[in-house]
Amino acid sequence: METTIDVMHAPASRYFVLNSSGGEEALPVNGNYEQFDSGLGKLIMATVGSDKSVHFARHMDIIRRLEWADNEPASDKGHFRYYPNGALVYQLLVEWCEQVAVDAFGALPLRTPFLYFSDSQAVKGQIGMFEKNVYPVYGGQNHEEFVLRFNDDLGLFAVMKDAQLTHRHLPIRIYEHTPSFRYIQSGTLAGISKGRYFSLTDVHSFCQDMEQGLAEYAEIQKILTKVAKGVGIDLAIHFKVTRDFYPTAKATMIAMLSGREKMLVEMIPSQRKYWAMKHIACTDHPQRLFHVQFDLDNSERFGIKYVASDGSRKNCVIIHTALGTPERWMVIAIEDALKKDPPTLPLWLSPTQVRIIPVSEEKHVDFCVGVARELKQRRIRVDVDERSEKMGWRIRTAEREWIPYIVVCGDKEQEGAPLSVRVRGEKQIQASVSDLADLIHRQTSEMPFRSLPGMLVSKRPVFRGRD
Repeated sequence: METTIDVMHAPASRYFVLNSSGGEEALPVNGNYEQFDSGLGKLIMATVGSDKSVHFARHMDIIRRLEWADNEPASDKGHFRYYPNGALVYQLLVEWCEQVAVDAFGALPLRTPFLYFSDSQAVKGQIGMFEKNVYPVYGGQNHEEFVLRFNDDLGLFAVMKDAQLTHRHLPIRIYEHTPSFRYIQSGTLAGISKGRYFSLTDVHSFCQDMEQGLAEYAEIQKILTKVAKGVGIDLAIHFKVTRDFYPTAKATMIAMLSGREKMLVEMIPSQRKYWAMKHIACTDHPQRLFHVQFDLDNSERFGIKYVASDGSRKNCVIIHTALGTPERWMVIAIEDALKKDPPTLPLWLSPTQVRIIPVSEEKHVDFCVGVARELKQRRIRVDVDERSEKMGWRIRTAEREWIPYIVVCGDKEQEGAPLSVRVRGEKQIQASVSDLADLIHRQTSEMPFRSLPGMLVSKRPVFRGRD
């Protein structure tokens, strides 16, 4: 099932498409975007289309059915409970985002609080557009007033203000995975993709000057493109830049493109916030994914200085790179799965990678448990459905759970024959336990791994959504 979303644009902005040769293409007046690739066409439609619509899957229905997450009735709207499968997927995504920050960006980790005095300089300097959306907290012996953190810069800027930076350190990248709380309007809540609580992995680059900052900005896009391609995503770019800064930024924007790639450019008349340019890298759904901002103001505002080669203290250029929230990545995983027939999750995110089904509850369960133990020792997420139900019912249940590999074991397998493996969306194969493990490892070797305890399906509670 799908729902329709129409997105209106600010009338003061001018839109065009920039190509890798530096040409600026006007948007078609008739709204026909077929001349662009599918991802860019959908992005343009969602951004500037008034008579067109973009369709998104009703991801919360699917997330509930897969027993990932649901609304939490004992909390505020936009806050969610995560069941074991969803908590596992969430943790894997957090680990992957942090892995990207460390391995792809070479960023140093940081951890800062999520509770701040409401009258602190950090809050006063950044609250801005979030002022009506903060969660106030009252307590303590002196009845202090606090706010929950509403963006990822609160602690970072305070840390970097106190850091002893010199020109030899720059550019330097720092990352933090942070919780954020925003009391956004009820009408704009959209399941886990836009809730009042979310977490975010953010990389900040601190650069010496404009030249170094622009080079870093282009390099960041190369990294993001490689990361996206590594998980099978082609990016569509929505670039925002002020009219005055566009001549400075244009060469960098073109450097972000290659071959026949193009980007949607929104030229705004003046600087609205602290950034002079930014871009949002979207999937072909389009779902917003990566978010990069070129910041010329906050170094001075918050006193973040570095010592230049001549001994003077100078302001930095700061680049903010949001690697996406695990909540948003979960939605993207669902959207990508639905493009396949049957829907199929990335193997590294599948809560159960292998489901083993004994033909006979009396004769084959012990053998199936032995196979499962061997797979689990080889870091495969595996379980055994030994429930006293018909085999066809158990196979259909595994298919409804989007389990990628289903192994049915009977007398032949118990006597030494290769395993009969149903590969989701493909033909059945014959494989040994070792071959099956190697097949899975080849597809997941560079991704994080976690597993849930227990192997017997009959021992798992039903949270919701399962038969």
